[in-house]
Parts: sequence; structure tokens; C-alpha cells
Amino acid sequence: MDIRRAVPADLPAVAAIYGREAREGYATFDHEPRPIAFWEEKLAGPDHLLVAEHDGEVVGWVSSAPYRPKPAYRHTRETTVYVVPGHQGLGVGRQMYDALLALLRADGVHAVVAGVALPNPASQGLHEACGFEQVGVMRQVGRKLDRWIDLAWYSLVLD
Repeated sequence: MDIRRAVPADLPAVAAIYGREAREGYATFDHEPRPIAFWEEKLAGPDHLLVAEHDGEVVGWVSSAPYRPKPAYRHTRETTVYVVPGHQGLGVGRQMYDALLALLRADGVHAVVAGVALPNPASQGLHEACGFEQVGVMRQVGRKLDRWIDLAWYSLVLD
């Protein structure tokens, strides 16, 4: 397993992983895939986009982004992690998160937050194993695939 910074050639795989979840899953509240231009902009931006590669195939990705545009939040990042079915539960998410959190610490980021659509015991377990703590649940804030979805917020102070 190789955890590394994404390169332009990885973007179709990153987009496909996200697109599948947008169409079929609950981990994102998007209903449609994002265009490649979105991923190109993300890759060119100041935050991090890492991929997990196994046998030449991208099997997951993790990223950071500004939490909110207000100046008081400049030391906080929101993270996102996706692992393809068949590679979940094998430590891929943990390896990617460990690499991302190390980069965020080096960047001087103070706090990291993540939203987890519920129920998702695997993602909750991953975040808790990485040191995040659940700080709240927003009830029925999303509607997708004919059901209401709760969103748990997780937080981690890095320094």
C-alpha cells in the first residue's frame, strides 16, 4: 500500500470513488458526481489530497479543506476520507488519515473536524481510532435515497 499525494492521473479514480458514493451511498450529501474540473481545482489548491494505491489502483483518498471562510477558522480544517468497497476494514483509511494528519500538523493546523453520516460504525470507528472525539449529532439534517440522515461531528485538536 502506497499513501501519496494525488497527481492529475489519479483524478478519474478519485472522481469515480466519490461519484459512486454520491449516487448510491450516504457518506456524501451530494446526489450527483462532481466534474473533473472540481477535482482539478482541489488538486491545485492549498490543501491536501492524498490517495492510497494498491497494485497500481487507487483504492481510497483523503483530503482536507478549509472549514469555513471566516478568518477565525483559518487554523481549522475539515477532512474527508473514502475507501472503495473491498478495501474497507483493512487499515487503508487509517494509513491515509495518519499521513494527512501529519501534514496538517506540519502546516500548523490547530483543529480538524469531520462530519459522518449516520449510521456508519466503520467511519465512526476510524475517526475515534485516529483520536477524534464525537462532539455532537445534528438530527435529520440530510435527505437522500428516501431517508433522513443524521450527521455526527467529530473533532481533533492537533497541538
